[in-house]
Amino acid sequence: MTEPVIDLSNARRVGVISDTHGLVRPELYEALEGVDAILHAGDLGSETIEVELSPIAPFHAVAGNVDGFGASDYPRFLLFRIGAWRVGVTHVGLGRGGLVPSVDMWCRRERVDLLVFGHTHQPLLDERVSPVRFNPGACGPRRFDLPVSIGFLDVAAGGEVVPRLVTLEVG
Repeated sequence: MTEPVIDLSNARRVGVISDTHGLVRPELYEALEGVDAILHAGDLGSETIEVELSPIAPFHAVAGNVDGFGASDYPRFLLFRIGAWRVGVTHVGLGRGGLVPSVDMWCRRERVDLLVFGHTHQPLLDERVSPVRFNPGACGPRRFDLPVSIGFLDVAAGGEVVPRLVTLEVG
């Protein structure tokens, strides 16, 4: 059985965030200004995150471990049509040695071109593999020595999706 596909094929720019852990930084509002949609790759940490960000653009999120996975109202996986690509979103995407086996099976079944995930707080863009792996990092409370970061999916002419990481300058 395949997942329903959320159609964002007319979007030109999609904001991608993860691991807010209950914090919406003021810098995030400015960074997301003008996006056509927001994808959150889990660990919202608070029900207010959607309330705070949905006035910017349509908001879509998956559950993370902090959100209680199955106990959350958010699903484990979401599938989108963005430009000409199939974009999958989940929270825990990578394990030791590659994709988590259940995520790998899901990506194959759903023919995912780009996988968005969070959990590690480490920004990652790996275009050498299929599906392309994209972790926007974390934009909530700073953890470890990692940057506060987000991502964007820009749609080029012809429908190609161009992922991009951005480090937020925070006070």
